[in-house]
Amino acid sequence: MASPLEYVATALFAIAIVHTFSVPVFARLANKGGSHAGLWHMLSEVEAVFGVWACVLVAYMAVFVDLKSAIEYLEGRNFTEPMFVFAIMVVAASRPILELVNNTVSVLARALPMSDKISTYFITISVVPLAGSLITEPAAMTLAALLLHKTYFRHQGHAGFKYLTVGVLFVNVSIGGVLTAYAAPPVLMVASTFGWDTAYMSTHFGWRAVLAVVINASLVTFVCRKALLEMGQGMPESGQVQRAVPITVMAIHVAFLVAIVLGAHHPIVFMALLMLFIGYAHSYKHYQNPLLVREGLMVGFFLAGLVVLGGLQKWWLQDLLGGLSPTVLFWGATALTAVTDNAALTYLGSLVEGTSDIWRYMLVAGAVTGGGLTVIANAPNPAGFSILKGSFPDGAISPLRLLLSAAVPTLIAACMFLI
Repeated sequence: MASPLEYVATALFAIAIVHTFSVPVFARLANKGGSHAGLWHMLSEVEAVFGVWACVLVAYMAVFVDLKSAIEYLEGRNFTEPMFVFAIMVVAASRPILELVNNTVSVLARALPMSDKISTYFITISVVPLAGSLITEPAAMTLAALLLHKTYFRHQGHAGFKYLTVGVLFVNVSIGGVLTAYAAPPVLMVASTFGWDTAYMSTHFGWRAVLAVVINASLVTFVCRKALLEMGQGMPESGQVQRAVPITVMAIHVAFLVAIVLGAHHPIVFMALLMLFIGYAHSYKHYQNPLLVREGLMVGFFLAGLVVLGGLQKWWLQDLLGGLSPTVLFWGATALTAVTDNAALTYLGSLVEGTSDIWRYMLVAGAVTGGGLTVIANAPNPAGFSILKGSFPDGAISPLRLLLSAAVPTLIAACMFLI
């Protein structure tokens, strides 16, 4: 039997989900101006939604339970993932890393027998998400979103193209990190419990993910080929011409990125590295664009709110997962991921005792398959959302249109994982 606190937490969690889908409404209210425009603007920030309602939950605990219990609950939550996503987003979005990735994408694009305008897009939404298996999914999402924004999303209009691209990007990043056992949050949460290593992931999940990513990228590139040819290679940047970034500076930035990835389980380590990185970036600021500190903090706030609210959903989620057959579990996990974080879903599933290997496979496969359906479905999604949302009308991405845009690539991924 659930406690009153768990009922309240679930109600607030449901309200936060509804709030997420209502963001375009608040954005339109904010754009109309008026004395409450600031409030509407805050409520239109998707990255703030779960953090705001998590604060409401903590306030409820402090008033109706007791302050000590509220503090103990917060101290018992694991905020490593929000902190890591913040750190990796700041470093991966730095100009030297972005230029290195852009140069790599350009080289690969020229090797394809098609227009550079089309091949660059294809590589960005296929190879970069798959690289998430090495540099982690949040880093891959950040880099792919920045490249898309610079090259294509800076153009006005083309809303249909943008929604299709974001839908495929979110799905491809969610499934593109399963070639290893450490890069995708839903895999990381269960790898040690299930005894899965990188060899297991690459043989059971990896080749299926690669096929799905390539098929998704190929389809959206074909469908959007006319828009890609019209947009070309992006719009010129305003302002002064920037200095070329030396290879040594790129190498140091890559070293920071790799070190933070290696220290992903240890907040003290990767946050210390982030502080050193910020100091280094400030020392050589003529090779930098402004660091995405605000955007990274907002994404971290979003994920931290999800951790706080999600921590009290075990009472209904775990029993629900444990009572499903493997095939029903796959589709159930895919659907539930749209309204919960897929890492939280797999973690709760890992607590179910006496499960078979096929049950475990279906749990994780379903969780990563549904990771592109909404902004809350996968931890890296808020990072891409934060970078790309300004390119859409009213500065907001419609959650319903995102869901519809991600439906086909999600079904393709489902077919691959069910083979």
